[in-house]
Amino acid sequence: MKQLTLQTERMLAHVEDGVGWITFNQPEKRNAVSYDMWLAIPEIISSFTADDDVRVVVMKGAGDRAFVSGADISEFEDKRGSADAVATYGEASGAANAALRSLEKPLIAMIRGYCIGGGLGIALAADLRVSAEDGQFAIPAAKLGLGYGYSGVKELVNIVGPSFAKEIFFTARRFNAQEAKDMGLVNRVVPVADLESTTQELAGLIAGNAPLTVKAARAAINEASKDPAQRDIANVDAMVAQCFASQDYIEGRRAFMEKRKPQFAGR
Repeated sequence: MKQLTLQTERMLAHVEDGVGWITFNQPEKRNAVSYDMWLAIPEIISSFTADDDVRVVVMKGAGDRAFVSGADISEFEDKRGSADAVATYGEASGAANAALRSLEKPLIAMIRGYCIGGGLGIALAADLRVSAEDGQFAIPAAKLGLGYGYSGVKELVNIVGPSFAKEIFFTARRFNAQEAKDMGLVNRVVPVADLESTTQELAGLIAGNAPLTVKAARAAINEASKDPAQRDIANVDAMVAQCFASQDYIEGRRAFMEKRKPQFAGR
């Protein structure tokens, strides 16, 4: 296991068996994200991007009460008390969310308990979301007078559609895990006792597949969710061509013929 050394103890990161693990580590505040945690996220993503041992990344919250319950409101007076402070804070949170979305490796959110506000925004950055039965989801902006920008709203619409997105924003209520699954907000709902093993199994399946193929498929799916004028189909085509020119394609064919598990190298 490789442990990353970070500037804050409120974020943890390590690599094990092809999986990069990100832990939001402020359980006494239900893993509410503080300024230093926002700053640590791009650092973690940069490290995992550069590490060929990392095939898939999983995000989780420390403890048993929350994935992420939102931003750390106790910092707002100091960190968001003036226009300049709001801008600085926004740059940090924006850079963190951009880093999560820029990751070209599959990203899974493993969700227990509260997944609220900014925490749901973080979960939406993941490619897959697995929730325990105690998961609770909400965007309480309408109860706080906050405004949500277009990009955050569009991300939610891409996943659940406009009707459910309106219900989530307009009511600002909490949705349980089954409701979240019914609207497509999460991929799976499992018993609390099975959450980690289910997520590890899912991550292991992905990690064992051809990285270039997974990367190309992820890129194509993400391009499909963009406005047509913004789609980079040429880049997807180039990634597909790279798959067919790779050693992994040779290995996959040989393994199939030899009836053995392929050993993919990502090249």
